[in-house]
Amino acid sequence: MNPVRSLRAAVAALAVAAATTLAAVPATAAPLPTIVLVHGAFADATSWNGVADILREHGYRVVTPDNPLRGPAYDAAAVQRTIDTISGPVVLAGHSYGGFVISNVHDPKIESLVYIAAFAPAQGEVAQLLLDPIRFPGSQLLPPALQVAVVDDATGIGGKNLDGYVAADQFNTVFAQDVSPATAADMFAHQQSIAVAANLEPSGAPSWAGTPSWYLVSRADRVIPPASQRFMAKRMGAHTSELDASHAGLVSRPDSVAAVVEAAVPR
Repeated sequence: MNPVRSLRAAVAALAVAAATTLAAVPATAAPLPTIVLVHGAFADATSWNGVADILREHGYRVVTPDNPLRGPAYDAAAVQRTIDTISGPVVLAGHSYGGFVISNVHDPKIESLVYIAAFAPAQGEVAQLLLDPIRFPGSQLLPPALQVAVVDDATGIGGKNLDGYVAADQFNTVFAQDVSPATAADMFAHQQSIAVAANLEPSGAPSWAGTPSWYLVSRADRVIPPASQRFMAKRMGAHTSELDASHAGLVSRPDSVAAVVEAAVPR
């Protein structure tokens, strides 16, 4: 064979092989978002531990900021300060009152919102309205389960505030009836009280109005009635699923909750 032709044929074969190899290499995957998990009332960031562990095992960076539980505007600003430290996209999730807080966080880095048995207020709405026993019967978060106490609070008048908390002898049955007494005792030890005024502070314009949202309803919830949760999820047009769990489904069913958070990650 002509040496020149042989060389050309070899070069052509190498070019075809290289093109085939390059075509088989997938495009560089977009970076995974940071997942920010916001706890609700009567809890702290440890309530997300099981969910956070699963998400980290799946390769996500997970951040669980402290939620001061002083009021939607104040608490949203605290969460925003955490988001300000994050570069790249964010998936923002909230449990219970944490949903009220994330509804008042507006940041272009937030790609999706996730509500776990959470408040999802409309503009001007207060949390207490979404516990209306006429429209949404069934909440057991009432005295004697719900107690109030004066607490030290630098944000309150004269350094004091009136806070609500769940009584020790009612915590397991009202807040987390599907966890063991030992787990409930640990959750109670981490309980953070919420300013009573926080439930009466109107929401600002909700971030869910312009952000893709997911909602997980807890069908056995004794704090936020399932009917209220379904009402909020439908109103916001959220991707909605349901779970046979208490209000503390993030503790009793972390695998199912983590799956919903992952479903909200843009593909």
